[in-house]
Amino acid sequence: MRITKVETVRTSNIPRWVWVRIHTDSGLIGLGESTAVSAPTEAHIRAELAPYLIGKDPMQVAELHEGMQSRSRIGPNGSAEWRAISAVDIALWDIVGQATNAPVHQALGGRVRDSIPIYNTCADWRYAVRQGSTAFGLSSPTDHETPAGKYDDLQGFLNDAGSVAESLLSEGVKAMKIWPFDQFVQKTNGQHISAEDVNKGMEPFRKIRERVGNQIEIMAELHGMWNIPSTVKIVNALEEVEPYWVEDVTSADNVEGLRQVQERTHLTVLGNETLATAEAYRPMLSSGAIRILMFDTTFVGGFTEARKGMSLAEAHKVPATPHDCNGPVNLFAGIHMCMHAPNAFIQETTRAFIHEVYGRVVDRLPRIENGIVFAPEDPGIGTALREDFLADPATVITTVQG
Repeated sequence: MRITKVETVRTSNIPRWVWVRIHTDSGLIGLGESTAVSAPTEAHIRAELAPYLIGKDPMQVAELHEGMQSRSRIGPNGSAEWRAISAVDIALWDIVGQATNAPVHQALGGRVRDSIPIYNTCADWRYAVRQGSTAFGLSSPTDHETPAGKYDDLQGFLNDAGSVAESLLSEGVKAMKIWPFDQFVQKTNGQHISAEDVNKGMEPFRKIRERVGNQIEIMAELHGMWNIPSTVKIVNALEEVEPYWVEDVTSADNVEGLRQVQERTHLTVLGNETLATAEAYRPMLSSGAIRILMFDTTFVGGFTEARKGMSLAEAHKVPATPHDCNGPVNLFAGIHMCMHAPNAFIQETTRAFIHEVYGRVVDRLPRIENGIVFAPEDPGIGTALREDFLADPATVITTVQG
């Protein structure tokens, strides 16, 4: 089997997402995905990776992964090059699974579980478009023009977090992630947070505890936007409500900053999905700077690097969890890793994306019931881009072939 064609796929409706489809002479098509820096990611796939891949055997994933790295000449930090490699690697493993009639988690070596709990990241569907703004989507001048849809969990957690918690519990979801402190970053560019704003940021957490007590776990997201003194002030305040973890307390590669924050709190510091390669996690694991490892399969280097990273964390007796709040392929990728890796314990989801975005893009969604996601059973990644999505005028497909 040989690779005959590489396609990149983007849509103007969600410009942050990019997909890659790898075609083979056997008729199999592998699907991969990445997000955030989609234009340069797509450019690197077209200009550097696709010409290298044409004519190669897609089953030799390890060889192709090494070859893509050598042609990209990049370090461990997240970049468009690594996101391009990630998308291609996911597509290659999709082909391996299809060719062997096995789900990706089986192709990776099998599964240790059949299902895993989920938590909900409290966004609305518009977050897929504007995520990454200076306030991570907390406000937008066009909000009144584009209704949030059924699951407006973002404004929900800002204004009535207790009701969001009750709604999630009614669906069997027992954990939720929120980021109310982001709204104050722009005042000082993250250099200082006042006692008043700390108190305002704590309000959603308190409302959750007042309404449902400890029935639901709360994850606190800081997005790495505060300096260390401000972060410590926020984290110390959060001790009142005992969040399950505090995420992205500083920039992704600031190991010393992570360690400083972790040493100043009994709460669990988690880090950090924007890194690439398993090697990038080694210093934070060996120094005890994080107590939970989070990775993103579409950032870290695909399944190949995600598996290494989870094994490295397991060797340090550290649990690991996949990042999502991106596209549908990334969600499937995270689920496969959760089925395969012993130290996985929970999968991120965004119910607004699942119910209001993903179904317009892919032909299958993961099975989720009562707060549990189940192992995909179809060969490969377990989903594919919809034909009507590919034919949509907003969808742009670019092809490189031999």
